[in-house]
Formats: sequence, structure tokens, C-alpha cells
Amino acid sequence: MCKMENIHTGIKRFDFTSYCGKMAVYLTDGRELIIPLSLFPDIKKLSLQKRLEWMVLDDQFFTFKHLSKVFSIKDLMQLA
Repeated sequence: MCKMENIHTGIKRFDFTSYCGKMAVYLTDGRELIIPLSLFPDIKKLSLQKRLEWMVLDDQFFTFKHLSKVFSIKDLMQLA
């Protein structure tokens, strides 16, 4: 994978415990996105323990140990 053009920030970390039914995404430019898990049904189906096994790829993509799908920062930014 490689970084996407026109995207000048990356994914720093995720938080699935601070907001009920939502995921907080912390970006490298200091922004925080709060997104309902209902918008990502594949992630919502994972148990909390499995959600905590996330991986950031090339700063702009992310996946989970128990999912074969790869999401991008564009997926997040379109919803914020």
C-alpha cells in the first residue's frame, strides 16, 4: 500500500471504550473523529476484545486481526 494523494494526515490510534457505540479515531494532525459503529457493520460485529486488536497500515489504512477487510482514512473522513 502507499499513501493517498491529497490526504495529509494519518491515523494515530483508535478508542472503542470512551463513547458507547462509537469509535474515536485520533489523527496525526490532532483531530479526533467520533464515528458511530453502526456505519461500520463489520467492525460493530467484533467483540470489544477483538476491536482492540487493530492495526494501522501506511498511516492511512487500518484493519483488525480478525477481519480480512482493510479500511482507509477516506472511509472515515467521508463520515466526519
